[in-house]
Amino acid sequence: MLLKCPIKGRNWQKRMLIGVLTLVMSLSYSACRADNRMPGSASSKLPTERSTQQANSMKINIKVGDKTVTATLIDNPTTRDFVSLLPLTLTMNDLFGREKFAHLPRAISQEGERTKTYEVGDIIYWSPGPDVAIYYRHDGQAIPDPGIITIGKINAVLGAFNETFNVPGSINVTIERIQ
Repeated sequence: MLLKCPIKGRNWQKRMLIGVLTLVMSLSYSACRADNRMPGSASSKLPTERSTQQANSMKINIKVGDKTVTATLIDNPTTRDFVSLLPLTLTMNDLFGREKFAHLPRAISQEGERTKTYEVGDIIYWSPGPDVAIYYRHDGQAIPDPGIITIGKINAVLGAFNETFNVPGSINVTIERIQ
């Protein structure tokens, strides 16, 4: 049964559906965030233990073609083991339209803190792979067991970051420690 709607025009049903889906997705995204913060909110700009750890840690360059982004690594056992593999050249594949991932040559320490949430720009270790991944889009989904271990964060402005990682298909990357 079709409902009569006061909205005029040929595609009112499509517009209503898009509006409802947008509202549902927005509500789902905010409900799924484990820390109940929206990106860019005032509380997300406060210093955290994680950002303090990053400030005292080493940096890496991630090169994709002629573009290079810098990342700051978090000091934990997983990250220290990851650094022992550098430099690395990897083919990173796309997963779920939210991350680029690649298999590491060997498993690394799983002693870092596990989480089931992530932020855009996070560099993580997924132990079942064993994979390294970089998140370029947040889809509101939680990470399944056993969770991920964050090893760093990209230090790029949004435009440069998106130009580098939010591209279709696979990318070839070189990861090097900055001395």
